[in-house]
Amino acid sequence: MNAVTLGPAGTYSHRAARAVAAEVSFRESVTAIVDAVEAGEFERGVVPIENSIEGSVTESLDALADHDVAVTREVVTPIRHALLAQGPEFEVVASHSQALAQCRNWLEANYPSAGLEAVASTARGVERAREDARIAGIGHPDNAGDDLTILAEDIQDRTSNATRFLVVAPASARSDAGGKTTLIVYPNANYPGLLLELLEAFADRNLNLSRIESRPSGERLGDYLFHFDVDAGLYEEHMAKAVGDIEAIADKGWVKVLGSYDTEHVLE
Repeated sequence: MNAVTLGPAGTYSHRAARAVAAEVSFRESVTAIVDAVEAGEFERGVVPIENSIEGSVTESLDALADHDVAVTREVVTPIRHALLAQGPEFEVVASHSQALAQCRNWLEANYPSAGLEAVASTARGVERAREDARIAGIGHPDNAGDDLTILAEDIQDRTSNATRFLVVAPASARSDAGGKTTLIVYPNANYPGLLLELLEAFADRNLNLSRIESRPSGERLGDYLFHFDVDAGLYEEHMAKAVGDIEAIADKGWVKVLGSYDTEHVLE
């Protein structure tokens, strides 16, 4: 099996993808990853969906809504950030915007005068540090190699820092088996009690929502779609009936069921 994820090599996405496939290729954006999977260029894609400190990755939410793909697996991995540079003197810290945000308090306390530069990935920030002594990167300590110094480890603002990744596959790989289901709902309507109706479809059947997220639909201002993660598989009768209710409520819009899947925790 081949997989595609955020590059270059050494990103946290790469670490998660190695649990999915031995052969891993890279793209510079989540949208490009999902595009490539939908087009059949790769069997699987691995995209970050949520971080325990910074919350949901909006580009991933929007890419899943805009493409015809399935979710077949969830990978959860701890995030250990280190500050990497050629030496102790630098002017700028370069990393992915999420990593910079996850280390915001530490950076303000220890390097308040350093500039911050958002780049495509943590690995790209480490590459910038290798190329320029004025730049430090944030990444996993293993990314230091032989040419960078680990100035500090575990600089994330919370030790519980972890990221959920979703394994994306062509739509034909969608499964009803698994302990968790993701669906996206666009009601194409706006009236008092709409969200309550959607929630009741799950609550009335004692189904737990582990995540609910709203995103602008892009159709008009104030118009939204909703992402739901449900702790049940589509093979379960009460889950299937809940989806039926959701489809009836959203009869003027659409419901995209991405499939059911299980969760794997990757510690290294």
